Amino acid sequence: MSRKCSNPAALDQHILHIVKTNKPATVQVLVKLVQQKYSLSQEEIMEQVINLQNQEKLILHEGYSPPPSTIKDYILSPQAYWYWIIMILALVAATLVFTVPENAYPIIYVRYILGSIFVLWLPGYSFTKALFPKEHSVPTEKKELNSIERTVLSISMSWALVPIAGLVLNYTPWGIRVTPITISLLALTITFATAAVIREHQIKLGK
Repeated sequence: MSRKCSNPAALDQHILHIVKTNKPATVQVLVKLVQQKYSLSQEEIMEQVINLQNQEKLILHEGYSPPPSTIKDYILSPQAYWYWIIMILALVAATLVFTVPENAYPIIYVRYILGSIFVLWLPGYSFTKALFPKEHSVPTEKKELNSIERTVLSISMSWALVPIAGLVLNYTPWGIRVTPITISLLALTITFATAAVIREHQIKLGK
């Protein structure tokens, strides 16, 4: 519930916390996030932001590009580069599984490498990204979720998702075979990655 701020120091700490955790793309987004907690006008919040900048507690960068307003434009923007990397890796790995025979040397080694990434990392990374779209989203014992923790969690989630997919396929007419497993993992990766990019866009817009 929104409330007026009677403690400027608390407001300053809240602004700094939002900048650190949410990483708003624009000052306007920062103002909207602050207004979710405090019933203050844009001018009052901007005054506090400028004071923090004058005290060198906050640095406002010029020239950064705000996120596009629509999800379609966001996905096509450079800010969603990771999404296309995931899509390309997943599609190339799945294609190699279906097109490269076991005796096709040396390209078979490319299939092995991309296949390992496809099975052991991509599903878990997409799932983790969907749960925690921002780099610093989940408080841990010492600090917030960082890149190393995200990587470890991604691998662990892949190890959990792949057996679950295999277990589900075991009770279907397709069974546990290369083709249905590959298609299932591809579908999971695309679904989670798409959900992740949508959530990331919403967060950057301050929704």
